[in-house]
Amino acid sequence: MSDGDEKYWYNLSTREVEFGMESAAIDRVGPFDTAEDAANAPERLRERSRAWAEDDAAEDSWGTTSLSDAGDDE
Repeated sequence: MSDGDEKYWYNLSTREVEFGMESAAIDRVGPFDTAEDAANAPERLRERSRAWAEDDAAEDSWGTTSLSDAGDDE
């Protein structure tokens, strides 16, 4: 038995918490140590997605300055 069989998963299709790897891998996220953590998976995914988007936006603008900012040191 693998470790995933003893953990909780969130099924994205049914929106239910599962114990063990009941459904197809494409339909589930996890593993989580508790059923409560698995139930909170959608919110955690939204938070992580938002953070990744903010990081990507910061990386996209890294090193860019406007022309008006470039001459402020004189």
